[in-house]
Amino acid sequence: MSHSKTATFHFPMQLGFYSGKVRDVYNINNKYLVMHASDRISAFDVILPRPIPYKGQVLNQIAAHFLEATKDIVPNWVLSVPDPCVTIGIRCETYPVEMVVRGYLAGHAAREYKAGRKTICGVTLPDGLNENDKLPHPIITPTTKAHEGHDEDISREDIIAKGLVTEVEYKQLEEYTLALYKKGQEMAAEKGLILVDTKYEFGKADGKIILIDEIHTPDSSRYFYAEGYEERQQNKQEQKQLSKEFVRQWLIENGFQGKEGQIVPEMTDVKIVEISERYIELFEKITGMKFEKTSLENSNERIEKNVNHALATLLS
Repeated sequence: MSHSKTATFHFPMQLGFYSGKVRDVYNINNKYLVMHASDRISAFDVILPRPIPYKGQVLNQIAAHFLEATKDIVPNWVLSVPDPCVTIGIRCETYPVEMVVRGYLAGHAAREYKAGRKTICGVTLPDGLNENDKLPHPIITPTTKAHEGHDEDISREDIIAKGLVTEVEYKQLEEYTLALYKKGQEMAAEKGLILVDTKYEFGKADGKIILIDEIHTPDSSRYFYAEGYEERQQNKQEQKQLSKEFVRQWLIENGFQGKEGQIVPEMTDVKIVEISERYIELFEKITGMKFEKTSLENSNERIEKNVNHALATLLS
């Protein structure tokens, strides 16, 4: 379930390389980052044994779509998208927290609430909520940002007390987070979807807070179909959703939650195709665009050529 820490590419003026759960990141001259969205898939902070065709392209192109649509709210790191699976942007000093924002009681928050823990990240939720109910107002439930292993819930107060982020900057992160979420909800509603929850990551460059990484993708967000939402809630039925949660649910049903000693269930060819199709479905539903599959043959050669061309312009 591990993945290679060896760089697939070596680009001009490359000074460093980091392999995350899904993305491979190349440091170019300490000024730029080349971020390659792989087809790896993770759940419960574990990288699953088999890649999902087109997943990297889906994530990269959805993120590019929403970063472009929200750059009037907060500046972001993107300089160019030279390949369907690659984004090049500004190298930032990253904040060591992820800003998770929730408008509904779903996923991790619902599991915590069901277990009787009604205060999450210092935010106390009202009594009497059912899973997937809309919250009185969006809440921010931050996590620490772990390079390895599990991210951990953390409160606003602890973030400031531990000096992870200054109080002034954290207030700005909160404002950006809520404004981005509002925009994401509006864009989702236009497509008949509900943006249930999502997360944002931020960095700092030239003294300015910058939105980094991906936003509003199925890896970082949860979407419900708006049509029939109220009826399903009233009937205590599961919501029809587009997110990575269906992968987590499949794993849970087959006895895997990332805990020691547990084994990932077999990922059959049929399951791989199903997951891939669900990712493509979300791309088309949320963007309103037809997904154009990039050839999987000679993909490394294509990426290297496209990135080198873009870097030649940046570094000239």
